[in-house]
Amino acid sequence: MKIAIPTKDFRTVCGHAGQARRWLLYTLPAPVGLTQTLPAAEEIELPKEMAIHHFNDQGPHPLDGVDLILSFSAGDGFFRRMEQRGTRVLLTGEPDPVIAIRNFLAGDAQPKPPFDITAKFCKIHDLFSRHRKPA
Repeated sequence: MKIAIPTKDFRTVCGHAGQARRWLLYTLPAPVGLTQTLPAAEEIELPKEMAIHHFNDQGPHPLDGVDLILSFSAGDGFFRRMEQRGTRVLLTGEPDPVIAIRNFLAGDAQPKPPFDITAKFCKIHDLFSRHRKPA
């Protein structure tokens, strides 16, 4: 199982996943046990044009093959685009990536994400952009 987490500092979960250029990628061996130590995360730094918000969906993307994304926030367009790529997106308020992953694996509810004003702007922007939901 592959789990990706947007980050600003390669240590904590951040929001606005569609604009994120830094990612932590955890590749978990199967079967995943709750008591096992998580493998070290691969640090991914994307150029601006590869951020999902700017990516033109033509060709492969470094996040292809990811099963789950855990983020503080993401716009509706991000949810739709990642669903089309076969990736589930789940919001969390847990700043520690390892704890957020352990909560997910245990089936525990994720803490409520912090308020993110940029997510509100994204919802408005998505209404008028190529990210809008098809009619």
